[in-house]
Amino acid sequence: MISRVGESAFLLLQHILPRFLLTSVIHRLARIRLRPVKDILIRLFVRYYKVDVAEVQQSVPDDYPSFNDFFTRALADGQRPMPDDPLALASPADGTISALGVIDGQSVLQAKGINYGLAELLATNLDDLKAFSDGSFLTVYLAPYNYHRVHSPLDGELVAARYVPGDLYSVNKATVSRLPGLFTRNERLICHFSTRCGPMVLIFVGAMNVGSISTEWTGEIRPRNSGVVSDLNLGQSNRERTVTRGQLLGWFNMGSTVIVLTPPGAVQWAPELTAGSTLRMGQGIGQTQRTTS
Repeated sequence: MISRVGESAFLLLQHILPRFLLTSVIHRLARIRLRPVKDILIRLFVRYYKVDVAEVQQSVPDDYPSFNDFFTRALADGQRPMPDDPLALASPADGTISALGVIDGQSVLQAKGINYGLAELLATNLDDLKAFSDGSFLTVYLAPYNYHRVHSPLDGELVAARYVPGDLYSVNKATVSRLPGLFTRNERLICHFSTRCGPMVLIFVGAMNVGSISTEWTGEIRPRNSGVVSDLNLGQSNRERTVTRGQLLGWFNMGSTVIVLTPPGAVQWAPELTAGSTLRMGQGIGQTQRTTS
């Protein structure tokens, strides 16, 4: 458990460190394909983080060409079944809940005593803000040992994707609890979906050491610390934009955070879920409450 002094020191260190340079170095290191190097990296990582290798498709480390291939590993068939109830919302990822609940107008809870603005998070137009004001949100932190692929919580259609350049602060508990506006400072990929319970947003939040974010439609997106918000051209991909619950959406090349937003009245979170609850991708996390007309 990190002390308050330790948390403050860690945050100060992040202010000082060359976050983009470190992330670039990690990006290159994770893609080394020399067998002795990548095997050592994978074995050390598995041992230190106690990764459950029994649930993956391939042999560890032999069948993974690089550390990044292992980090973004697929699971063996049947490892993450979807809920039996067709109206249940499925967890998009393995991880730990940082926060969940109801959006207070346009104010979203980051951690106890810290909120951030919906407008800053979405970097979007007024109609989007109206759709999600007073709606529901879920924030899931993916620790290094977690499975790092992200899947769709509901059936739907991807209608837009927006990349927002930003910083690369860590998104661990120590930083989330001490750095105001963390999720609006960091880079992020914002995916908009149309679903049976109205619009839904799923956000991939970048972080320090996250070499890139990849999706089935955008390919790999490398971090940028400056520039304008980009509406991505989904028409460049030949991938079908209709998705089913549990379908792969994308993955982090190193770990980070996923945020899900739904409109008012669309979702009722499972009552047993609180900040600190652990999730498994595909786990039922709530019930959809209404359908689109």
